[in-house]
Amino acid sequence: MSTGKMIARATLVVAVINLLSRILGFVREQVIAYMFGATSTTDAYVVAYNIPNTVFAIVIGALATVVVPVFSEYVAKGRKDEAWKLFNTVITMVIIIFTVVTVGGIFAAPLLVKLTAPGLNTATAGLATRLTVIMLPILVFYGLSTVFQGLLNANQVFAIPALSVSFTNVVIIVSALTLGSMYGIDGLAAGTVGGFALAALMQIPKLRQVGFRFKFSTDWRHPGVRKVLYLVMPVAIGTSLNQIYLIIDRILASGLAEGSISALNYANRIILMPITFFVLAIGTAFYPTITTLAAQGKQRELADTVLRAIRTVILFALPAGVGLMVLSTPIIKLLFEHGEFGPRATAMTALALMFYSIGLVGQAANIILTRGFYAQQDTKTPVKLMAVTVTVNLIFSLLLIGPLKHGGLALANSIASLVNTVMLSYYLNKRIPGMWHAGTVKFMVQTVTATAVMAATAWGVNAALADKMAGHGTLGLAVQVGASISAAMGIFVLAIFLLRMEEASLVTMYAGKFLGRLRPSRG
Repeated sequence: MSTGKMIARATLVVAVINLLSRILGFVREQVIAYMFGATSTTDAYVVAYNIPNTVFAIVIGALATVVVPVFSEYVAKGRKDEAWKLFNTVITMVIIIFTVVTVGGIFAAPLLVKLTAPGLNTATAGLATRLTVIMLPILVFYGLSTVFQGLLNANQVFAIPALSVSFTNVVIIVSALTLGSMYGIDGLAAGTVGGFALAALMQIPKLRQVGFRFKFSTDWRHPGVRKVLYLVMPVAIGTSLNQIYLIIDRILASGLAEGSISALNYANRIILMPITFFVLAIGTAFYPTITTLAAQGKQRELADTVLRAIRTVILFALPAGVGLMVLSTPIIKLLFEHGEFGPRATAMTALALMFYSIGLVGQAANIILTRGFYAQQDTKTPVKLMAVTVTVNLIFSLLLIGPLKHGGLALANSIASLVNTVMLSYYLNKRIPGMWHAGTVKFMVQTVTATAVMAATAWGVNAALADKMAGHGTLGLAVQVGASISAAMGIFVLAIFLLRMEEASLVTMYAGKFLGRLRPSRG
């Protein structure tokens, strides 16, 4: 199977499973709300849940990034058995270190709660402390699950690791309905730990199938262990900077009108949906391939593969971002304007969504570009560029918050994302010469043209249906938004064919295969 087809198939698998995970995640929140409402009890649960997740975002997430390129390098040199020995040591380190952190966190739970949620009253803080003690073991299971996922991805196995998130959500849903009924919020907390434990354990059979056998190992002096630690530190710093990137908005928004923080949060959740569903799927699917190509020194193929992934992401993210800009108000009204969420909240959230949408293509492209560096075991350059990006975000936030209020914070975020895209592209092209060429410029012109036609279609259909559907409530609004999106997508695909873009052939090929499978076999 060719590299392109392999990546496309893996992308489809991960995208579909990510969609399932998003749906189950939504159901999980609905069930928790049904069982416990929006109360101080759920506040305590969220605070306790976020403590191990913050550690994950900074440390374990960084570890996941370096697993694939290091493993691929050993395999490319014909030393796969040595790679398994190396990661026996890494897994042993994860177990020991995060067990120690968990135990220490249990004793420091009151302090952790006070640092992360200083405004909680005494009773809620006490409950959050107890739930933190229950849920801190998530760290160990989260760490193991993440390393297992990286090792399976490095062996071109994507479905099982991606499904682990869905199984975590299912366990939490069942726990809320069963253990939550019997033991209250403590039962839900225990079930949450069980969900993360299952996510790690369910990957072990597939790991054994691809050759992994765990043996407790403390070979700390192994050169591969030193390389993993060397690569992890810059990524962890970069992730910390990314957390600062988010904190800036929250701190500045806290001084604005009531509802500003919520508006930014709701809009950001919508922006993350296309990234989680599609872009991360591509990033997950193509990452093992480019790490192998980098390890083998195949620079030309590496450049072509990275560029193909970037083109695919831009072809998806640019029209998605522009579409969200054009339809921001009806989309927010359809999804959120119910109960206490009134027209004022809709206007505030739609403004934030419109400005966030400008940077969607940058956020999407940055995921692919960053992994282009990581595949070559360069974890320092993206960190340095992220530091510049955070500075740009802060400067524009301070400049725009006056005239545009919370919308200025969203716009500053988008500007910073696009600046980061330009910087990552420039330096990655120096690492992989020939990645950008005349064909890329032609592709951008064609994509912008198709997106402009799509935007005009979305705006026209939405305007034409707005008055007609005004008196039909939520159903009418759903028809208005659905028709606008459908017409826009149809016109965009048509434009791709009329402009004779290279990607049109891929659409034709996969559509033909899909239709072929639907036809009944003869004979």
